[in-house]
Amino acid sequence: MADLALTELTLSHFRSHKSVSLTLDGRPIAIYGANGAGKTNILEAVSMLSPGRGLRRAKSDEIARAPEHLGWKVSGILKSLGQIHEIDTRADHGANRSVTIDGKTAAQIALGRIARIVWLIPAMDRLWIEGAEGRRRFLDRMTLSFEPKHAEVSVAYEKAMRERNRLLKDMVRDAMWYKALEDQMAEAGAAIIANRAAAITRLRTAMDAAETAFPTADLSIEGDLIDGKDSLLAALEDSRPNDLRAGRTLIGPHRADMSAIYTAKGVEAKQCSTGEQKALLISLILANARALSEDFGAAPIILLDEVAAHLDANRRAALYDEICALGAQAWMTGTGPELFEELGDRAQHVEVTETGDGSGVVIS
Repeated sequence: MADLALTELTLSHFRSHKSVSLTLDGRPIAIYGANGAGKTNILEAVSMLSPGRGLRRAKSDEIARAPEHLGWKVSGILKSLGQIHEIDTRADHGANRSVTIDGKTAAQIALGRIARIVWLIPAMDRLWIEGAEGRRRFLDRMTLSFEPKHAEVSVAYEKAMRERNRLLKDMVRDAMWYKALEDQMAEAGAAIIANRAAAITRLRTAMDAAETAFPTADLSIEGDLIDGKDSLLAALEDSRPNDLRAGRTLIGPHRADMSAIYTAKGVEAKQCSTGEQKALLISLILANARALSEDFGAAPIILLDEVAAHLDANRRAALYDEICALGAQAWMTGTGPELFEELGDRAQHVEVTETGDGSGVVIS
């Protein structure tokens, strides 16, 4: 069994699933069924056992099963580094999401201390050719997998920046109103920059050291890379006149971007073919998993939505071999069982079907 794995997963009124209970043995899980049957909903449920809003970034009320709208619940038994934990996360109708670990109420960040979960979903396929916001979110998700406290400093930075932007829009010019907010932004922003840089370094090292069938990338962060709190604080003060004219904060880690060069070809990821861009994303997820295996002490739980369909048989086999070599519990979706033939009995298989009352699940 994987050193980090869910051994039980229970869903209640979660998206299309009224009630689901899965017993798992730590092997990868191959989930197949028709489009719209509810496969991705299972992956989303697993992603809710990590800090944040899950792989769809959905609001709690959007997750609750219609038409009941009673709220939703995801619970599981997690084996993590020799420890067994009972995890529960839920949101009653109209209420905020709550987390319970081993019977005690906990903050979401506590989930990141006992489990690491990474994912790749179809919405990320255009990562390299769309706006910087998506790449920042992707980078921050990988950074969070290495440093759970990254979520706290990100929230602190965003909160202070919103207050500062309100002052800027109101054309407040008195420096005294800005000092405390800019101090908070500088402290949190410096931590964000340092955390991201450390994550990029770990990913580079993991890719350089790997024997993999997937292309490696030369990663870098572009934009505002001001080093240290004092430097960022001075930059915010200096930028205030420009920010007043714009009505928003124009410098800081919220303006950064991540770039990647396809190493073997020396070509920017955004100029690569669709297949090459997908292969680079898979490579990054695998590098993230390899680095976490060393740093955390166990490979993360990996969620791969509809990845197999974009790979030929040889690449699929290579992906499954790397996942099994890592000892990772990977949750993978596809439209048919033939997409997982190369896994054989190295995986558990779950068929998801549409029923008159939502989604039905059969595990083998």
